[in-house]
Amino acid sequence: MSVQLDSLIALALAAGREINAVREAGFEAQTKLDGSLVTIADQRAEAIIEQGLRELAPNVPMIGEEAVAEGRIPECGDRWFCVDPLDGTKGFAKGGDEFTVNIALIENGLPTLGVVYAPASGEMFAGEPNAARTARCDPHTAEIVKPFAPMVANTAATRPWRIIASENSGRDVKTAGFIGALEGVPAHASSSIKFCRIAEGAADLYPRFGEVSEWDAAAGHAILNAAGGGIMRLDGAPLIYGDRAGGFLIRGFVAYANDAAREAALAALT
Repeated sequence: MSVQLDSLIALALAAGREINAVREAGFEAQTKLDGSLVTIADQRAEAIIEQGLRELAPNVPMIGEEAVAEGRIPECGDRWFCVDPLDGTKGFAKGGDEFTVNIALIENGLPTLGVVYAPASGEMFAGEPNAARTARCDPHTAEIVKPFAPMVANTAATRPWRIIASENSGRDVKTAGFIGALEGVPAHASSSIKFCRIAEGAADLYPRFGEVSEWDAAAGHAILNAAGGGIMRLDGAPLIYGDRAGGFLIRGFVAYANDAAREAALAALT
């Protein structure tokens, strides 16, 4: 069964509406067994996405952050959905705006379709093979108010390198050393917005040292691929998804805008 990117966009918008509704009504954060935070917004958004994907592609399993936390982990196979219903829960719980809905389709270990939607700002990013695009939505209604336009990552060997990283982990010693080795200009952002800043040409590199879950990266990875960039592991190997035995964890990566940025990153990592 063919999965259309527009269908994933519609699901992300529906989840975003629910997240904003919970935010306006008020909520309390809880702590999961792994120590991470969860809110009713995470749970309701994932329920909307899971039901929508089941109707859209009933034979394609979904690996979702909250489903995994509940112990619902289907066999992936060659084709599956990778979902983070609310990426950036910690910032969301504190009242911040840089949280996203992430939906990706994984095929043979690689993300081929991806949607990242930021409900608070209305920013929408989407990608399919060789075509990335961005739009602006009304945060209150999730209706598209600025139509989709093509999006392309920077193709030049920019100097100094513009390096974006997480608000918290992006300030650690390894990240600081990476930025220093490249004599880069640092910037900070939260959630999957970092991938999208590279995809839209506003940054060149995003290093991440330490573990993250596959659902934190898959949608942004698909969009960045579509915009002409990519992601590699810290040793330069391709990032392949579906590591069930490893708990769907990624042990570090660098996202890059172009080949020159990739080579510069590899030099800084050695």
